[in-house]
Amino acid sequence: MSFLFGSRSSKTFKPKKNIPEGSHQYELLKHAEATLGSGNLRQAVMLPEGEDLNEWIAVNTVDFFNQINMLYGTITEFCTETSCSVMSAGPRYEYHWADGTNIKKPIKCSAPKYIDYLMTWVQDQLDDETLFPSKIGVPFPKNFMSVAKTILKRLFRVYAHIYHQHFDSVMQLQEEAHLNTSFKHFIFFVQEFNLIDRRELAPLQDLIEKLGSKDR
Repeated sequence: MSFLFGSRSSKTFKPKKNIPEGSHQYELLKHAEATLGSGNLRQAVMLPEGEDLNEWIAVNTVDFFNQINMLYGTITEFCTETSCSVMSAGPRYEYHWADGTNIKKPIKCSAPKYIDYLMTWVQDQLDDETLFPSKIGVPFPKNFMSVAKTILKRLFRVYAHIYHQHFDSVMQLQEEAHLNTSFKHFIFFVQEFNLIDRRELAPLQDLIEKLGSKDR
């Protein structure tokens, strides 16, 4: 039984986060898409000349949320309470959920539950105009960079879970090229701006080295 991605490509796990058309952030997103099209990912992640670093990070964070949303959306039927009773990235890494507000003490939960918590939490941050202002001239808050780093650190865990626990399903869906390109873009981006601690990347370190070495 094989699934083709084509018929399922519109399936996302959470509602897509849209950047308002006509806004400066929309222009930045279009710039990002155009440079990605050139195939040079190292170049595509660099801050465009004269642009604001916070805004560039904000636009790309929204884009990665949407990409991961779609990638996870294609494999939700394989990621169940039974198949993934803990949120893990291989036998050595297990994640417990806490958001610091509603759930202060980390709780052990299944992967689908954890990813639901995680993506809902990210969505709430992205929808918060005080954190991610969509209007021109509205400044980013002083803590923006630390919020963005936490979001990206958590989004990485969804990639790690998909690679470690669901890569067979991804291959069955003929989705591996899409996943690899998305993850490579994500890794080059966080490396360019030093956004995720190396220790956090450990579950996929071999893959990260492999993707990086192909590009030198």
